[in-house]
Amino acid sequence: MLSHFFPDPLRLGIAECAAAAIIAMLAMLLARRRGVNMLVELPLAQLRGIVQIVAVGAILTFLLRGPQWTSILVLTAMMLAAATIVRSRSKQIPRAFTLALVSIFIGAGSVLALMILLGVIPLKITMLVPVGSMVIANTMNMQSVFLDRFRGEIRSHIGEVESALALGATPDVAAMPYLRAAYKASLIPSIDNVRSLGIVWIPGIMAGMVLSGASPLYAALYQFVVITTIFSAASVTCLSASYLVTRRVFTTDQQLLLRG
Repeated sequence: MLSHFFPDPLRLGIAECAAAAIIAMLAMLLARRRGVNMLVELPLAQLRGIVQIVAVGAILTFLLRGPQWTSILVLTAMMLAAATIVRSRSKQIPRAFTLALVSIFIGAGSVLALMILLGVIPLKITMLVPVGSMVIANTMNMQSVFLDRFRGEIRSHIGEVESALALGATPDVAAMPYLRAAYKASLIPSIDNVRSLGIVWIPGIMAGMVLSGASPLYAALYQFVVITTIFSAASVTCLSASYLVTRRVFTTDQQLLLRG
């Protein structure tokens, strides 16, 4: 229907973005019935998202004319931005930015580097940046879930944690049940993505490859590669965070910092 009123592609895109934003606002209005009020946060997030994605489109248009190695710089900038977002969601964890950045670099960086060395992901901006951005975004999301769940678990079991410390347990041992619970919870969305691939959803890369002329079978196989790469990177990221986070929520005297 919108294409009838907006024949120009640019105006059509703007109208489609406006429609999607309005529907999201209506969804948040319905969520208020359950006491979830994000009407202030959502418009700001939408405005930030549209500005960022348009800027990225402009940058990619410029980079496509330059050397291929510049894609590494783009992914590095994405990791920095992802770590900043994780920090904003984990303000109660000391030095959350460095924790997030190191974990994302270890998880997303190492897995992407391995896939590039194996030749699975070509070192081309048209492939590396889109795939890399999905990997980094998912590691960011999973790490935010992991840290939020871990913080909630610790705050809900302060007595048990401090009792374990009083009996001589190290911070790692005292926090282990809650690290394990947070790690499992953070993996659920990614595992469900792998399980539902092709049945519940057909991701964009497969559709794009088919539309560009690639074999549908090869596109399907490569989509599986991308989804499992995302899972591997996110899993390693949260695993790295699980080793780093205890140093931030306990003092050198083994006292818990995450309190009410």
